[in-house]
Amino acid sequence: MNTARRNIAGQGMTEYIIIVALIAVAAIGVYSFFGEAIRAQMAGMTNEIAGKSAKGNQAKAGQAATKSDQEATKKGLGTYGNSQ
Repeated sequence: MNTARRNIAGQGMTEYIIIVALIAVAAIGVYSFFGEAIRAQMAGMTNEIAGKSAKGNQAKAGQAATKSDQEATKKGLGTYGNSQ
């Protein structure tokens, strides 16, 4: 009976690890898709916290969010390391 409890606890831990891994993969995917806009927004927030203006970062975030699909598809593993 003691081993049955241990097996159930191990199964719960395994499920937890799988869920955390899936969340991490999803977060990486979202960050890679919206990365430029997220970086500009975070920079704007840190400037506001520091008491500076965030207008420049807000403009960058807006430009990054409205990029065309063609510009967004330029980046990939095939173009990694190129200066485009």
